[in-house]
Amino acid sequence: MSDELLSAGKWAKELSVPEKKFKEALKSAGVEPDKKKGACAYYSRKTAQKVAKLAKLSKC
Repeated sequence: MSDELLSAGKWAKELSVPEKKFKEALKSAGVEPDKKKGACAYYSRKTAQKVAKLAKLSKC
C-alpha cells in the first residue's frame, strides 16, 4: 500500500487544522517534505498527523 502524499494545505483541511497553524508548525519543527516536485512539497499521512498534533498543541 503506497502512502498518500498531499500538500500541506490539503492535509490541514483533511485533519481539521487551520492551514496557517499547520504551515507554522511545519516550519517551526523543521519538517522536510516527504517528496518535492518542482516548487511543490508533499507530505505523507504519518508526517501530516505529527505536524497536526504540534499545531493543535500550539497556543498561537
